[in-house]
Amino acid sequence: MNIQEIKDDLIKAIPNLPLEVEGSSFVIPKEKFLSVARFFKESPKYSMDYVSCITAVDYPAKECLESVNHLYSMQKKQGPVVLKVRVPKENPRMPSLTALYRGAEFQEREAYDLFGIIYEGHSDLRRILLWDEFEGHPMRKDYVSEDQEL
Repeated sequence: MNIQEIKDDLIKAIPNLPLEVEGSSFVIPKEKFLSVARFFKESPKYSMDYVSCITAVDYPAKECLESVNHLYSMQKKQGPVVLKVRVPKENPRMPSLTALYRGAEFQEREAYDLFGIIYEGHSDLRRILLWDEFEGHPMRKDYVSEDQEL
């Protein structure tokens, strides 16, 4: 798949889409994220029916978190298309993919637990690796772990 061809298809399908290409990834504003994901899933040309990985990255210099989503087409045996969404570290909210991809459920919970990204529309957004009383999000760069020596 040619990144420029994919970009052209996206712009044609979703007019006025602010779209940034970063390497072989697309940076999408959170307001357009579900529209873009729906396009890739429902477009006969792409048929991206599988989300293989949802993870997050903390960028302290940019004061943002980034949700990184890898979409594949099992039917066409192609992919990934990588969609990135940047959200502020304070109140990091973005739409959940669970309405389109059931497989996003646990992966979004992991990103929520470890990075603190709130996936709006997720039916069961709660910690998955850490206990409920745990404070903070240990994969953030500014997380300070308790002293294990005591």
